[in-house]
Amino acid sequence: MHATTASRLLRVFLVPALVITLAWGVAIGPSGAQVYPERSITGIIQWGAGGATDRVSRRVAPLAERGLGQRIVLSNMTGATGAVAMQYVFDQRADGYTLLLAAENPALYGVLDISPRTFDEFEPINLFARSIPVVVVRRDAKWRYLTELIQEAKSHPGQIKAGSTGPGGLPFVVGAMMTAVSGVRFNSIPFDGEGPGMTALLGGHVDFMAVGLAAAAEHIRAERLRVIAVVDLAPVDIVPATPALGQMMPEYRAYLPWGPFYGAWVKKGTPAPAVRRLVDAFRPAVASEDFTEFIGLMGSTPLNLSGEEAVRFVKQWQSVTAWLLHDAKATQKSPEQFGIPRPARR
Repeated sequence: MHATTASRLLRVFLVPALVITLAWGVAIGPSGAQVYPERSITGIIQWGAGGATDRVSRRVAPLAERGLGQRIVLSNMTGATGAVAMQYVFDQRADGYTLLLAAENPALYGVLDISPRTFDEFEPINLFARSIPVVVVRRDAKWRYLTELIQEAKSHPGQIKAGSTGPGGLPFVVGAMMTAVSGVRFNSIPFDGEGPGMTALLGGHVDFMAVGLAAAAEHIRAERLRVIAVVDLAPVDIVPATPALGQMMPEYRAYLPWGPFYGAWVKKGTPAPAVRRLVDAFRPAVASEDFTEFIGLMGSTPLNLSGEEAVRFVKQWQSVTAWLLHDAKATQKSPEQFGIPRPARR
């Protein structure tokens, strides 16, 4: 066939094809330009409606849609401490059209023997924010600062009652931190969430509870509860007069900052152009005034981490938390089995 004729035939068949959709679902224009996403994206939230992960996800998703030019259709999928949602996303094609909107729990699936899935099988798009834990007591409690409570706990081992949400939950981890650093043990009373635990605290059924600042904010503003420690390296605006644990007791700095975190992931193997597009859409969304103000009112601190920064953050959180739980005899398997190193002392 003559070269000119062949060239004409190629133009006839190829030029009208504005995009070629590859096997994994990412579309490429005739010039090689990336056109992902060409349809809406599904966002699977691993916790139920109204919780912190749900609230954060539903606030940031519409902001990220602006950079994507497509909708993010959100759906709650609960069960097995978030493992049902994670497995669902893992079972989907790695094409960038299914996001996992999750909290920190998968970092502990191995040591708690919940699921074989790990964050290592997913690509972090953005870690949005970290919740700040606080230790709260009733307004009329005799302890003004956590140091006073710890001193009494040393004098009366196992007598002070602590509200808890069970192994792996925020209150349990903070209690394990106090056991590891200060050598104190409490009478841990489990409840089905921070809300019921604080209700019990207000009713005098427990003496104190470690909770997320977001969960306790309204009680604090109404002066029903008093904060005796901010479990962080620095004070927070909601309770500026309350010192941070890392200030009061420097020996805790090896474990801080610590707190639940929220973010978005895609299955590993998602094409790099799709990952970049998602990262580039979520970064300004998390940095926006709208989201930053919302996170502040929730008592959380923005992170806005992606790529290797996000991986390092998760690994450090996992190291601190898994070993605290293991030393408190709350794990089913040793962190060593999963190659999780003990946190370095600072």
